[in-house]
Amino acid sequence: MLVTIGQLEVKYGSQTALKIEEPISFDKGERIGVIGSNGAGKSTLIKALFGLVPYRGRIITQLKPEQMAVHMQFNEYVTTMPIKYIMETILDTKIEKNKELQELIAFFAFESCLSKRFNALSGGQKQKFTIIMVMFQKAELTFYDEVTSGLDFETRQKLTEKLSEWYRDKEDTLVVVSHYYEELEQLADKLLILDKGRVVAFGKKDALFEKYCGKVVFIMENSEKNRELSKGFPVLKSPEHLIALSCENKEQEREIMTALAENNVNFKRSSSDIEILFMNARERFYEK
Repeated sequence: MLVTIGQLEVKYGSQTALKIEEPISFDKGERIGVIGSNGAGKSTLIKALFGLVPYRGRIITQLKPEQMAVHMQFNEYVTTMPIKYIMETILDTKIEKNKELQELIAFFAFESCLSKRFNALSGGQKQKFTIIMVMFQKAELTFYDEVTSGLDFETRQKLTEKLSEWYRDKEDTLVVVSHYYEELEQLADKLLILDKGRVVAFGKKDALFEKYCGKVVFIMENSEKNRELSKGFPVLKSPEHLIALSCENKEQEREIMTALAENNVNFKRSSSDIEILFMNARERFYEK
């Protein structure tokens, strides 16, 4: 295990920002998505792991600080010089002499930005700049905290695809903090679900989906017709504009699919919808 966290507690004054009671571990090569509402403790977890906030409890790791890297949500740099010189100063290398850095710059099509100043970059370019410097460290364990926050959908999608492509065949361990469900669909194979500073669930994405949602979910518009049609089927927690029906086996799946098809209902079949997983895991947690 690269990192094991047990009985960890972070407080801001009298308020508990994060409390992890059962041990959780990050292992080599894993892609872990951390998800939760605002104030759930996502960023606090990263800060505790890097010793940026005081905490009580145990964080066990054999990794040295230089073997871990982090992309924080907000990053600011000086605006008095071109990006190229900031990059070379922070990374202590020259772009012209470093093939690995050249490869990263080309991978993100960042060449045209090197002569610009930081405040002249777009939101997506600013994120690429920081990502390049994080990736260049080739850390065994890398944290990305809301790496696409504030970007438009198309830019988020392209950046997520680039991250997924870059790490596809690498053994690095990633911990990706995000409130965008589609990002975690692409980047994560395990999920850590937090709410109000507590661990709601932790485990393999597919195992958690089956535990809280069933083998398959059918998702459709929340209309009077569809609400009537859903009676008699297991209904999951879902966004207000949708209805989600749970299937535990093939027979139930065929029954629901037949009913939807006969009534000409448009639907989506899913075995990995993270938003619905998150909502049902959280509801089950508070039912205990």
